[in-house]
Amino acid sequence: MNKKTLLPFWLLTITVLGGLLPLASRLAAQPASDEFFIITSVDIRKHEIVLKMPTEVTVVAHVTPDTVYLDERGQRIRLTDLRAGDTVYATIRREAGGVVLLRLRKGPMTVEELHRRYLKDQPIPGALRTTAEPHAGLSGSAQP
Repeated sequence: MNKKTLLPFWLLTITVLGGLLPLASRLAAQPASDEFFIITSVDIRKHEIVLKMPTEVTVVAHVTPDTVYLDERGQRIRLTDLRAGDTVYATIRREAGGVVLLRLRKGPMTVEELHRRYLKDQPIPGALRTTAEPHAGLSGSAQP
């Protein structure tokens, strides 16, 4: 390339990259799907919840007035209803100032959920399966 073609090339490159920066920042700010955590602590005064992943990695998540808290049935609860040791599914957004908690739902990690999220290629042994209806009873007859 000579000097005459090099200048337009760089101007075009800078223009294209400059146009992509706002898109990249929007994509980075998008929340991921929910992740499984165990609540380590809840600090109402600091507006923080410390969450621990199954890998032992901890995340300090800031809560806002817009944060939604749900129980196992999907009913709204308050931040004060959460305790250390609760297992939860949280939707978080990573920002320059830290992690913001968008939505938190209490709930256990079932065998089916474990396989769906982390062990997709491995079948669930029949003895470990839970029924779709947890209170279906303990009758000896098999359902088709």
